Amino acid sequence: MKKRLYQSTAASFREHSSIFLFIVVLFFMGVIFGAIVVNSMSFTQKEDLFYYLSQFFGQISEEKVAENKDLFLQSFFHNSKFIGLIWILGISIIGLPVILILLFLKGMVVGFTVGFLVSQMKWKGFTLAIASILPQNLIIIPVFIIMAALSVIFSIRMIKRQFMKTYSQPIIPLFKGYIFALIAAVIFISAASGIEAYLSPVLMKSIVGSAGL
Repeated sequence: MKKRLYQSTAASFREHSSIFLFIVVLFFMGVIFGAIVVNSMSFTQKEDLFYYLSQFFGQISEEKVAENKDLFLQSFFHNSKFIGLIWILGISIIGLPVILILLFLKGMVVGFTVGFLVSQMKWKGFTLAIASILPQNLIIIPVFIIMAALSVIFSIRMIKRQFMKTYSQPIIPLFKGYIFALIAAVIFISAASGIEAYLSPVLMKSIVGSAGL
């Protein structure tokens, strides 16, 4: 059973490797664009944003941030809603371009966050970005990319089934696999949320304290 699942997954990846590659490139284009947006901000805008960021650092050092459980739930529901939206858009025929836009925006947010921290705090900002953003995103980003790619694939097959009468691949097995992918994504998201709620605040606090922020 495991061998058949592995072979099926590998074959599907090879068949749609160009879509996966496109999705990865699109996400990193968003990251680059987000970093560029930081450089296009005025000095006043950067100062105002950094002021609020400094207030947040003060709350971290004084342990005035939300409880770990609240952070976990907030992260879990936020990322699950994003994954769920992408999944639903994959079912709809008109959702294909929206999936691509959402993934690009996600990359843009990551690029902007890291770019702003590095722009304002140099190496301290880079270290802080690694501690606060990298751990959970090592899981979240691959999950988003894979789910976006699967949603694009499913959407394309739905379009073919609707408009190409010669396309007769059964939809039920594909839909079952699509549901399984959503369940697996939510499980990984819960793990990432646990890291964001329980590990990242500890790392951030140690870095904020050592950097004197």
